[in-house]
Amino acid sequence: MLTGALSSRMSSSVSSSDRIFPPSSFGSFESPGIRASSCFSGPNADMNEYDETDLFSISWNQDYGCFAAGTSHGFHIYNCEPFKEIFRRELKNGGFKFVEMLFRCNILALVGAAANSSYPPNKVLIWDDHQSRSIAEFTFRSEVHGVKLRRDGIVIVLKHKIYVYNFMDLKLLHQIETLANPRGLCCLSHHSNTFVLACPGLHKGQVRVEHFGLNVTKLINAHDSQIACFMLTMDGLLLATASVKGTLIRIFNTMDGSRLQEVRRGVNRAEINSIALSPNVQWLAASSDKGTVHIFSLKVRVSGLDSITHPNSPQGPALFHQNSSTSIDPLVSPNTGANPNSLLSFMRGILRKYFSSEWSFAQLHLPGNTQFIVAFGSLNSVMIVGMDGSFYKCSFDPVHGGEMVQQEYVRFLR
Repeated sequence: MLTGALSSRMSSSVSSSDRIFPPSSFGSFESPGIRASSCFSGPNADMNEYDETDLFSISWNQDYGCFAAGTSHGFHIYNCEPFKEIFRRELKNGGFKFVEMLFRCNILALVGAAANSSYPPNKVLIWDDHQSRSIAEFTFRSEVHGVKLRRDGIVIVLKHKIYVYNFMDLKLLHQIETLANPRGLCCLSHHSNTFVLACPGLHKGQVRVEHFGLNVTKLINAHDSQIACFMLTMDGLLLATASVKGTLIRIFNTMDGSRLQEVRRGVNRAEINSIALSPNVQWLAASSDKGTVHIFSLKVRVSGLDSITHPNSPQGPALFHQNSSTSIDPLVSPNTGANPNSLLSFMRGILRKYFSSEWSFAQLHLPGNTQFIVAFGSLNSVMIVGMDGSFYKCSFDPVHGGEMVQQEYVRFLR
């Protein structure tokens, strides 16, 4: 484990509006008239490792192999399989509200907490820990509610606006107006051949999907209530959404906005804290404030690549396989025949609405009253991280479902 300390000083970047002013250099690009950033310096002798640490945020990296924890004293980076702390940085003058990783490389996006006297919550730092310096500082007039990274892009979320920047030269590429977004809702695709962004639209219950590579915008009216949570597949072809009611999760085709499947967490109102989609697009996991994690079986289909490349091919649509969700080309359509409740379809106008939705395949009940976020691990497992500083790894039976089995439990913060 590497243990270091961040200095309590950093020169601020210049900002006269809600736009970014890049640093003096980033890679081989130059930007005149901008102040350079100072770097984080050596160990802080005043830091007491036994001081109480508050957990401000948790975020997975793009392949769910690691997660970052923003704390009142800095940040920690943890590997998941096997579980271990692999890195930390500490401050004496406050911590970071958001810490966003870029896969497993040395680049991080940092946003200070309100109590941080040196790094205010309206500033985003792009930190290169290999060079121990900030390589970009973005300052806004209002508080930053979220940051997302791709290898080729930086996305910064404010309450009513989202900014998209090119990573290499920090050029502003897009500005997107949104409905009030205090949750900082935004997610990205992470395949190099697709750049898809999902964010709240301008109307309640609406999700806006941008296919930047195709110059296509799709507005999806996902729910009647406000959006609480959503997640894209790695290629951005599928979108899973939940509203503040927390009873239903819906899966959409992001190319045409069609609804492919609807699953039901329960009949009582709940706050869904996170949604995860498995890499092979066979499973969906959701955590809620009821202390439960639900696993659902996805029944969507994609057209085979051969039938798209060769339109006259007699081969029909094929089920998702391990690498089938890797291209923007496949067309997604619902697999209504695989719906275990399809026999009730003729009575949907009579029966209560929840009979037409699919219920969870596997479940886990967690102790305590805390917020949990989920991700899929290896070999039919899910990883769950709690805002109380807990880490769980649990497995589920992919054939019979039912109650999940706990494999690992760690308290990663004092």
